Amino acid sequence: MRIVHFGHSCVLVDTGTARLLFDPGSWSTGFEQVAGLDAVLVTHHHPDHLDTVRLPDLLANNPGARLYSAEELEGATPARPGDVLTVAGASVHVLDAPHEQIHPSVELPVNVGYLVDHGAFYHPGDSLTVPEQAVDVLALPTAAPWMKLSDAAAFLAAVGPRVAVPVHEAVLARTDLYYRLLAGTSPEGVEVLVLPRGESVEL
Repeated sequence: MRIVHFGHSCVLVDTGTARLLFDPGSWSTGFEQVAGLDAVLVTHHHPDHLDTVRLPDLLANNPGARLYSAEELEGATPARPGDVLTVAGASVHVLDAPHEQIHPSVELPVNVGYLVDHGAFYHPGDSLTVPEQAVDVLALPTAAPWMKLSDAAAFLAAVGPRVAVPVHEAVLARTDLYYRLLAGTSPEGVEVLVLPRGESVEL
């Protein structure tokens, strides 16, 4: 198996028979130029996992690739928990892997996990669901508004793969996501004010 990480949650897995691209999102770079894909698999529809602007270019470069999605998406084949997808000689089990809670007031999308070739590779999307099968290579969520570093460590220990590939890491450089969440969930009358560095502000 060969793997290419395009940043954040976008990963290309070449099983030797199938070329599978997971989660081509807005924080990943260069994936739309990839050719020779057999399938594009989307765990859920958050923009960092699905870039609808660049997706048409990706599919145009891969006319033979089938698009799979956990939620309704134009041109996509549904990927529902319990499904077993057969792609160019590879099997992909679709796992029930609910999106982790961000905040009680934030509505969550449908999220699934993809388990390739009976555990050779596992991409959980935005979930810390541990599969029943043993996992050889794990795409390990590393940082998110819905997790602590200790959550990632506990998930890694619970899955116990031979190799863990850190993904979902771009959020570490995007504090604006955290600031928006804090502002959007703050009590009435509470202002979240991001101070410019090195400047004096009257409060």
